Amino acid sequence: MKRCGFAQMWVAAAATAALSSALTGCGQSAPPVDEIDESDASPQGPETITLSPGAPPLPGEAECKVVVQTGIRVATAQHVPECTPVQYDTNPPSGGDHWAIWAEFKSYKAEVPREIYVHNLEHGAVVLAYRCPSSGCAEVETMLEEVRTEAASDPKCLTLPGGPEARLVMTPDSALDTPIAAAAWGATYTATCLDKPSLARFVAEHYGKGPEDTCSNAAAVDVDQPAGGAPSCGDAPPDAGAGDAADGGPPEP
Repeated sequence: MKRCGFAQMWVAAAATAALSSALTGCGQSAPPVDEIDESDASPQGPETITLSPGAPPLPGEAECKVVVQTGIRVATAQHVPECTPVQYDTNPPSGGDHWAIWAEFKSYKAEVPREIYVHNLEHGAVVLAYRCPSSGCAEVETMLEEVRTEAASDPKCLTLPGGPEARLVMTPDSALDTPIAAAAWGATYTATCLDKPSLARFVAEHYGKGPEDTCSNAAAVDVDQPAGGAPSCGDAPPDAGAGDAADGGPPEP
């Protein structure tokens, strides 16, 4: 499949301004900006951009709205024992504590635990997530899969024998507030409708921005596999996994 490069930057203008840059390479333009909320922003603080692409809302949603939040501060990013639940400050998570394992970079039918995919974010991945009924989800999955497969290839991944083309994970996530979401380290995307241009741009702009820029497969798991996939967690977490030895580097602080 021919891949398209999405290299434009978000333009943060006044609240009533429109995004002036267009998405090139695929002949699609950016949706208008309805609102830029900088009330909580500082030079190092978050910024929220709200878009109204004009597409029909997905079933159960009142309106079509895309919200992109960037500059999210990640206060801690330590390994915790596998099966330890972690509460995240954003939905979807945009960083934080996580398990020592991470998911293979692929599309999943099974739900990847957030404590696993946050580790992918730390490695510079973008996670494409969705929450929809077991029936009627095909168009959502199709759009996310198109964004995943059309994203630019990653030289760090292509050097691995049999490795993925890029650090992208697609997974169901039942804890989402919206039917479509994406996450990168320090940034989130949520949508109540299908808007491929804005999602593709989010992937392009926030890819490879984690504190550990690696495509390592050293401790990656395939959550779709019943054996060797995600840990089967009981009531008490096992005494395991706090350190960064699986990454081939020093322990995390």
